[in-house]
Amino acid sequence: MTDLPSVTVTIPTHDRPEQVRLAVERAREQDYAGPVDVIVVYDNAEPDVSLQTPHDAHRPVRVLRNERTPGLAGARNTATLHATGDLVAFCDDDDYWDPGKLRRQVEELVAEPSAEMVTCSIVVEYDGRSTPRLAGVDRVTHPMLVRSRMAMLHSSTFLFRRAALLGGLGLIDEDIPGSQNEDWDILLRASERAPIVHVDEPLVHVVWGATSFFSRRWDTKISSSEWMLRRHPAIAQDARAASRLMGQIAFAHACDGNRRQAATWVARTARSNPAELRWPLAAAVAVWPRAGGTVLNLLHRIGRGV
Repeated sequence: MTDLPSVTVTIPTHDRPEQVRLAVERAREQDYAGPVDVIVVYDNAEPDVSLQTPHDAHRPVRVLRNERTPGLAGARNTATLHATGDLVAFCDDDDYWDPGKLRRQVEELVAEPSAEMVTCSIVVEYDGRSTPRLAGVDRVTHPMLVRSRMAMLHSSTFLFRRAALLGGLGLIDEDIPGSQNEDWDILLRASERAPIVHVDEPLVHVVWGATSFFSRRWDTKISSSEWMLRRHPAIAQDARAASRLMGQIAFAHACDGNRRQAATWVARTARSNPAELRWPLAAAVAVWPRAGGTVLNLLHRIGRGV
């Protein structure tokens, strides 16, 4: 079918040569019948030009340097601004897609002309275990995303209309500390404009583990979470939503050994929602910070985070 929309797959990377090759390979092997091209953007690393193909190759690959703010957000936006496809797909360099991912998402997006974005569910790969994470819905609204981050809506599942990213929706916000929570931010912004179409099938493999650059960057987790509270008043105004995020901040401070700050955020979380389980967890970790890593490992084994 020649009338299918073209797709540009964007893959930001730093220094994961094996993983990025798998991500590129799986993007090019999609069973989608429409045109597909791939852009790999290197951030703070020397580009591997061996990934690049001739422009007239089947599903060509371009390799670029990050031209914008250093970090993930700038790398994503560099790729988007160089994209030529009708649609822009995000994929992190340590994740990979099942063959039918693009086909299923485009089918659903084409069927919903007013939608600007489509996601799908994931399989979390951690320590040799595969755990599907499903949403249980086919449409995601703004109130749903305020109340819960909905971790199965991972950035590697995002497929946008390029016109939306370059227009009313806008690019990834490059002011977010460390580019963390940039995925939740754009989900919230997109869902304010229209419900997000969701394919509730686990079509993306999200790899958690030692290769994740931000897996233990507690300072960045804290500053980006505080940024989200300021940036999205709807979160701060919802006691349940705010307490969840504040509990995560408390846990991060506890893991980082900042007992005084952890205690402050534990108290704020408990006042906002006494039933929020993250505050007693953070309080316990504040007493024994090394336990934080153990808690995360146990949660990751069942495909969950704090």
